[in-house]
Amino acid sequence: MLQNNLLGILIPFAGITLAAADFFIGAMPYLLSFAAGAMLYVVVEELIPEMSEGEHSDIGVLSFALGFTLMMALDVALG
Repeated sequence: MLQNNLLGILIPFAGITLAAADFFIGAMPYLLSFAAGAMLYVVVEELIPEMSEGEHSDIGVLSFALGFTLMMALDVALG
């Protein structure tokens, strides 16, 4: 009985969440691209330790980002 009441209390919050998701549908590509960029940064900076060692650690990260951006631009431009 208590579980049913708790579930009934949570249903309006689910509706509000779905309404908010519908409101942010236009911003979703930008939010997803930001999340993908953050994940790429974590992969490059933390999971590939050779790139982040030494005093020139930013060169490897920036080179990776520039190469990935160029690759994606060529993919979009060529098809």
